[in-house]
Amino acid sequence: MPKALALETLKQFRIIYGAARQHFNEIEATCGISGSQVWLLSEIASNPDLGVTQLAENLSIHQTTCSLLLKKLVLKDFVVKTKLTEDHRKVVLVVTASGRALLDKAPKPVDGILPEVLATMKMTDLNNLKTSLEKVTSKLDSKTSDLANHPLADL
Repeated sequence: MPKALALETLKQFRIIYGAARQHFNEIEATCGISGSQVWLLSEIASNPDLGVTQLAENLSIHQTTCSLLLKKLVLKDFVVKTKLTEDHRKVVLVVTASGRALLDKAPKPVDGILPEVLATMKMTDLNNLKTSLEKVTSKLDSKTSDLANHPLADL
């Protein structure tokens, strides 16, 4: 009986991962860039004067990962980095017209379907889910814990 329950639970993980992958594939097919890049672009567009450190925190990803994704957006002219006139050390990110046009055609939600679903859950259910998933992840190889700092679209 426990094996059957474990297999049914595995199917739930497949559905979650598969739905997320399908959504990110649709974003990439429509936009020509990764779902992670579209998410960054959306976050920058929604938050004027955003810097790289805050962007990484907003997306709950490592700053190095954020910088690499951002570099790709800058090279494609979807984002420009500008320095504030009052403090030349601070760099802010601005979405270009071509970046805004890309966001307009991007399938929604641009941050992925999983964050949207999680945001709609009751706090008690979300806490229970988090506790259960912590039990699962604690049994995985310790090398996998770094994966938590990468966008789901890039896994």
